[in-house]
Amino acid sequence: MTASDRTVERLAGALRRHSRQITALLAGVLLLLLTCVTLIDVVGRYLFNSPLSGGTEMTELLVMATVFAGLPAICLDDGHVTVDLFTSMMPDWLLGVQLFLTRLFVAGVLGLVCWHMWLHGVRLGNWNQTTIYLSVPLAPVAKIAAAICGASAMISFLMAVLRPPRG
Repeated sequence: MTASDRTVERLAGALRRHSRQITALLAGVLLLLLTCVTLIDVVGRYLFNSPLSGGTEMTELLVMATVFAGLPAICLDDGHVTVDLFTSMMPDWLLGVQLFLTRLFVAGVLGLVCWHMWLHGVRLGNWNQTTIYLSVPLAPVAKIAAAICGASAMISFLMAVLRPPRG
């Protein structure tokens, strides 16, 4: 193992550790908010016959934020859902090729999703679309999600090119 390989491994390890911590904190806060919104909505609906106004929209936005907040860390960890049907029969050198191709594929798919979400965000902005009850503009939401997808695509691409090991 060369010095540059060790440097890449060290940097990837540090980046993974910090992203896990930040993602865990952010996801925890978002899930706590989601729990509070759900609790207030349910208690209001069943005890006071008055559900939380805009509760459904808040729930949708918080679920979306939770999913997209964790996407970059998942890319750094190679934490995508995989099915290993034939990997036990593959030689070790082929596992490296498989990992490289998988990372490139993930980068391509996320890049495509980024592009389409950005275009959708532009259309939403042109139409001045907002949520029905809370009037939250949808264009920035779509564009932020697109930017996170783009960053995740770049992470997956760099993981393929720099070839750090899994996890």
